[in-house]
Amino acid sequence: MSDHPFYRLAPFIQEYIYRKRWDTLREAQVEACRVLFDTPNHLLIASGTASGKTEAAFFPALTELHNQPSQSVGILYIGPLKALINDQFERLKELLQEAHIPVWHWHGDVPQSEKTKLVRDPSGVLQITPESLEGLLMNKPNAIPALFHDLRYIIIDEVHAFMGADRGMQVLSEIARIERMAGCRPRRIGLSATLSDYATASEWLRAGSADGVEVVAPQGGRKLRLSIEHFSFPSARDEEQAEQLANASRAYFDYIYDHTRLKKALVFTNSRSDAELATLELRRTAARRQEPDVFHVHHGSISAMLREEAEAALRTGHGPAVAMATVTLELGIDLGELERVVQLESPSSCSSFVQRLGRSGRRGDMPSEMMFVIPEEEDEQAQLPARMPWTLMRAIAIIELYVRHKWVEPLSLRKKPVGLLYHQTMSVLKSMGEAEPKDLARMILSLPPFQHISPEEYQQFLQYLLQTDHLQRTEVGGLIIGLTGEKTVNNYRFYAVFQDDEEYVVYNGSEEIGSITTVPPPEYCFSLAGKLWKVIEIDRKHKAVYVKPSLGKVDTLWLGGRGDIHTEVMRKMKDVLADDTIYPYLAPRAVNRLQRARRLARESGLLEKTVIPAGGDSMFILPWIGTKPFRTLERLVKHRLADRLSLRSIVPMEPYYMVISGRADAESLLAEIQAECTHDVDPMGLLKPDESPYLGKYDEFVLPELVRLAFAEDGLDVEGLRAALRAQE
Repeated sequence: MSDHPFYRLAPFIQEYIYRKRWDTLREAQVEACRVLFDTPNHLLIASGTASGKTEAAFFPALTELHNQPSQSVGILYIGPLKALINDQFERLKELLQEAHIPVWHWHGDVPQSEKTKLVRDPSGVLQITPESLEGLLMNKPNAIPALFHDLRYIIIDEVHAFMGADRGMQVLSEIARIERMAGCRPRRIGLSATLSDYATASEWLRAGSADGVEVVAPQGGRKLRLSIEHFSFPSARDEEQAEQLANASRAYFDYIYDHTRLKKALVFTNSRSDAELATLELRRTAARRQEPDVFHVHHGSISAMLREEAEAALRTGHGPAVAMATVTLELGIDLGELERVVQLESPSSCSSFVQRLGRSGRRGDMPSEMMFVIPEEEDEQAQLPARMPWTLMRAIAIIELYVRHKWVEPLSLRKKPVGLLYHQTMSVLKSMGEAEPKDLARMILSLPPFQHISPEEYQQFLQYLLQTDHLQRTEVGGLIIGLTGEKTVNNYRFYAVFQDDEEYVVYNGSEEIGSITTVPPPEYCFSLAGKLWKVIEIDRKHKAVYVKPSLGKVDTLWLGGRGDIHTEVMRKMKDVLADDTIYPYLAPRAVNRLQRARRLARESGLLEKTVIPAGGDSMFILPWIGTKPFRTLERLVKHRLADRLSLRSIVPMEPYYMVISGRADAESLLAEIQAECTHDVDPMGLLKPDESPYLGKYDEFVLPELVRLAFAEDGLDVEGLRAALRAQE
């Protein structure tokens, strides 16, 4: 009996388990104890939401800190969102209240006094975002050894949210810098609910480390309850159609209202603008019906206070509460016993679907539930591909891929992250003050993300930064940050490597409401935090907008696009259109819309050929490939075929289809595309001579030739395009 992991845990953890009335440890927790107690390996825990991953990581790690107290921060927890860190902070405080192990959190909303206490007495558990950790490494380098010299564990939560992105490479760089500066070798624990490619994830987690990774991936099934409803919106070409559109819009929001207003519900949207519009319309519906306003909005551009109000209403509030949310509530925040999760439109990936689905069914045997509500324009006079219900087909494809095959998008790791190269070079130099070029090169190129950057490329990179005054040489030949570089590095926005547009803070009197990136002129109206506001005054010096409540129009005040779609999702969409299956989760309107699309596809031959005539001198290309190979095909047609085939117009409707106009016929165009793909296509040949497209936030500061190389390597997918076209022959 004493061999059971429960009896090896610290007494305060055993007491916590008794208080929670747990009957047993879950499989992930038992296996995590085995790995962390009995092996020297890193650990990857890949199990579903509400499966006890967080406890699986912390129980054995905290037990070690209890048995052998650390002389510095002992556990570093890196989370992708402030809201997630705040949630875990409260959970850990409850767990550690009898343990005499302090827990700290560090991000932009934490008072400076709390951060000062930690620096004075480093100990226990530190929870932090990558951006705050970057600021710590840059601005307090002398404190790093004391903070982390006895660091035992680094826990990276929601690893899938980091891997394959610049932010994930930033995390790997930060870990390597901490190990180098503090002389520590902590074990790493990665947590995720949506991984399927364990080998790539393991390699990512151990990057720069000689130790192996053990994967704990319990195979547990859970009950699912899924439904899809579809709303067709007419295009408003005349007054009658405008009235039909208004009626369709009202029916759409009434449907959402009726299915959420009496519940604890989370409504996911794919953009901040959509979240704002939905909140505004549902509040209008409540006012029209003279019923309580139980609606909230949650995204990264509203104030922390309003986000916390929404979380509290869902978690502990009395009665119904409905929050419209973006990715900010997609990750592992525990919102209690949600009764319903609604998705407006469709997520772009299976990974996002799994995360959002996991917000429900977190208690007992309750099923995970998601209701898709899909609005799409339907215009019988539109071009053939535009008459397809692409969003409906994408939703079905994502459900089928995950539910039937447990497929989730594989990870794609960048080889030439030149924007991050700039960021880490400037960050390291800021912390050092001055460095010899050879020493700086050795430090940067030894960081895990830069293994594919050659010393020669880095030398060219540094020379360009010297020419542009981002760097300067000292009299003795060392490198320091130049005047131009200081303007970038000394801005708080430098800590983040993800794209963020400059924002203005919005105030109603002295109350902060949130922030916007597009500022309307005075007297104009916009929506924020689910309410309408009129601009009173704009303070451009302090980046502030002062407003008052209004009843005006709605506007979109944020930039940004949708997520990439994988080729496997596009292929499944084609299968859905070609199939006769009536999926049991489709509501009658969704069935009817899919059936009409299937009939049109069969009658038009849309499924049979990659290139089909569109009338006149126009053609459609329907390649059924993901965003990246689609982008590659678009460039191949523009830069390799347009002149040769006298194509006068190439209009991409990414990633679904292209409209091509010119002298070539459909057969000739397809033959030329296939012929190009049988040769070795140099991705650099798909860029104009003076073109350097940006993939990262700081690419604009990098030598243009290196930016071109990076885009050719990481922004295009010649092999994916070639394989997809070969499969369709």
